[in-house]
Amino acid sequence: MDVLPVALVIALAMGFNYTNGFHDAANAIATSVSTRALTPRVALAMAAVANLAGAFFGGKVAKTIGSGIIEQPSGASGLWLVACALVGAIGWNLLTWWFGLPSSSSHALIGGLGGAALVAGVAVQWEVIWTKVVIPMVLSPVIGIILGYLIMLAILWIFRHSHPGRVTRGFRLSQTASAAAMAFGHGLQDAAKTAGVVVLALNISGYHTGDSIPVWVLVLSAIVISLGTYAGGWRIMRTLGRRIIDLTPPQGFASETTAASILYVAGLAFGAPISTTHTITSAIMGVGATKRLSAVRWSVAGNIVGAWVLTFPGAALVAAIAWWATLLFH
Repeated sequence: MDVLPVALVIALAMGFNYTNGFHDAANAIATSVSTRALTPRVALAMAAVANLAGAFFGGKVAKTIGSGIIEQPSGASGLWLVACALVGAIGWNLLTWWFGLPSSSSHALIGGLGGAALVAGVAVQWEVIWTKVVIPMVLSPVIGIILGYLIMLAILWIFRHSHPGRVTRGFRLSQTASAAAMAFGHGLQDAAKTAGVVVLALNISGYHTGDSIPVWVLVLSAIVISLGTYAGGWRIMRTLGRRIIDLTPPQGFASETTAASILYVAGLAFGAPISTTHTITSAIMGVGATKRLSAVRWSVAGNIVGAWVLTFPGAALVAAIAWWATLLFH
């Protein structure tokens, strides 16, 4: 197959990767910026570097996306399918970014692949989607709320007799490490997902075989998502950092530590492509609930959950429309 169509699909994948970076940059740094533990630009630079490092540990996640979501299509129509899936994911990312809703880029990508595959007549591997996408999608926010609540309770108990000012200063410093851990987990999960799509395109076109990830694909994905992260996602950052609850440094540390732990276990142990957005948002809710339930702005949380529910069908619909619109060209 001619190299130009493959190069165009890879470029489109990197476009998605870039939107993923600035769309989900808030996941790693919103809490640190809102508590003034880090300045926005320092936080973004740190997150970009950690994203870059994390990408090299996401091989299991990349394999799930590259070979587990849909049956491998063939020929030029297969490349069109991947391209339309990426258009669906990019479209959903831009729409939710515009409205400041922290939806999942991961689920937008999976929804795009599923939607394009369905209209193209390619089999969707529903068992893999159920076990590695749907079940983790439901469990990770529940675990995030519970674990965030418990970690925050532990912090409150351990430091119950300490001077509040010293505790705040200490956790403000600690948030540098917890935000970096969260950004590393974002790279492990999200940069790897794009690498998996690139491998799928390479397999379709005959330039690669198997589900191993070429080093250059990982490097390219890591660099592009890091550039997107450094560009920032200020609209979503405001939602996560201030609109759900008014975070303090101990709460920010607890949220980031909770979310990073879940991302590592899901990605490294199970290769499950979970949402960094769902994970950090639910952790913030759990941490906020230790103060009082009314401290969490549940109306904002409800809008976010609505975006979560709509992500799969929304991205799938955009991908399907893209497929139908391009029927004249393939």
